[in-house]
Amino acid sequence: MHKKVVVFGGGTGLSALLNGLKEFPVDITAIITVSDNGMSTGKLREEFDIPAVGDIRKVITNLSDTSPEIKKMLEYRFNTTSDLNGHPVGNLILTAMYNITGNLTKSIEYLEAMLDVRHKVLPISEDKDLTLVAKMKDGTLITGESEITHYKGIIDTLYYKNEPNVTEAVIKSIKKADLIIFSMGSLYTSLLPNIICKDVIKTLNSINTKIMYICNAMTEDGETNKFTVGDHIETINKYLDNRKVDIVLANNSEITEKTKNNYLKENKEVVKIDYEKIKYLDCNLIEKDLLKEENNILRHDAMKLSSTIVSYLMDN
Repeated sequence: MHKKVVVFGGGTGLSALLNGLKEFPVDITAIITVSDNGMSTGKLREEFDIPAVGDIRKVITNLSDTSPEIKKMLEYRFNTTSDLNGHPVGNLILTAMYNITGNLTKSIEYLEAMLDVRHKVLPISEDKDLTLVAKMKDGTLITGESEITHYKGIIDTLYYKNEPNVTEAVIKSIKKADLIIFSMGSLYTSLLPNIICKDVIKTLNSINTKIMYICNAMTEDGETNKFTVGDHIETINKYLDNRKVDIVLANNSEITEKTKNNYLKENKEVVKIDYEKIKYLDCNLIEKDLLKEENNILRHDAMKLSSTIVSYLMDN
């Protein structure tokens, strides 16, 4: 019987992780935020009064065992002067399914069946009006995930305008998990929107399942400037009530100076491993060479990352 892994996150970070993890003998449930209000997703939310579908599309594509051509079609964005401009095909399919079913979870199930997805993808909520709010250090309130991403300030507190109604399927999956994983990706706009929900925090408090956080390799301008590994953990713990991150998976790859300088131009830098703070936070550190460097761009190596996670899971 395969061990059950529940992964929280969104965006390209989560998609990269799942692309490798699906190759191993584990049962995956990916829990996705539905508060994005930018680009295609934002337009579809406004026009059709639906939850955000963009991150869900990315995850389904990466978990699918269908042909590369079909995956390419799902990710294809129209380039036109009409209202279709910028919309990926997969977003339109999910929107059509939602209009038919009136239920995002059910729409995802149909698309999973069509695309030969052996794992589960769940929206954190069926709420159509989920709106993130960030209180900045200077006291400014920024409303909307896209607006938070583009506001160049230091975030003090993140919360929802209205408390999300977390689905029962999400609660059940957390309770059955053998390992909870918080994926790398945008800390404030991909990961935390899932785990700041009161029902999620309450459920995590009720179980003893270990929580593993995969720390970002690089800081993100406007969200985590100057953050260390310990700072990422401390920020997550701030929202977790009685639970804390048990294990952190951090990268220690050697990165070329040219690549570092390219990222510095975007005000991004390597996330440093601060051993004493991690120890103080009572978090078990696993550090490994987890990156691949191509054309001075850094990416997590999906197979290295996934094999490290599965090794831990099988040994514990």
